[in-house]
Amino acid sequence: MKDSTSLPLLRIDQIHVVIAAVQALRGFSLNIYEGQFLSLTGRNGAGKSSLMRTIMGHLKPVQGQIDWNGSSLSAMPLHYRATQGIGYMPEDRGLVPELTVEENILLPIWVSQTLRAEERLELIYKVLPELKVMSDRKALLLSGGQQKLVAMARALAVGTKLLLLDEPFEGIAPALAQRLSEVIAGLRGSRLAVLITQSESNHAEGLTDRDFIIERGANQGAAE
Repeated sequence: MKDSTSLPLLRIDQIHVVIAAVQALRGFSLNIYEGQFLSLTGRNGAGKSSLMRTIMGHLKPVQGQIDWNGSSLSAMPLHYRATQGIGYMPEDRGLVPELTVEENILLPIWVSQTLRAEERLELIYKVLPELKVMSDRKALLLSGGQQKLVAMARALAVGTKLLLLDEPFEGIAPALAQRLSEVIAGLRGSRLAVLITQSESNHAEGLTDRDFIIERGANQGAAE
């Protein structure tokens, strides 16, 4: 957890990102400390997904710096995130349709030299037992809600230090949103840090320590 002397786990300092001549992020800054649960709320197009994609290395800042444990993250190859314990759940789920549920979960583990697939799967199926019964089913045969659960499980598979959850509650039934909330709440009490983006602040209410507002690609500070 954060204290007066600790360094941020993830430090985002004044990053600017341009996509097809449109400025998606404008001097965005945010520090995430070990064990923190944060949410970032903003309307569609505010820059939430652009921030997540930049952290994951899919977009490159034209200005600013992203540091992971004190070292530049922007300079690292994409697969480095998985090896460092960063799990990512994209808004569009990003599953491989022809792979099974279990294969999709295992994908990021295959690039890690420290995680054991059997141990991570045991954890996943303990947290999300409903996925075990569909482990051999191909992703393309799942409902949208089931795909959300698989994407969450894939992020958890390698997210031993930081989870990036991009719009996890978007477009799903209330019962599934409640289920995801239960899973996220159950992760508290460890060193794991979590960043959740959302379009409505009530989705992550009670789940996070602080909620920040993003507008036009800039951090507007903590919500009242």
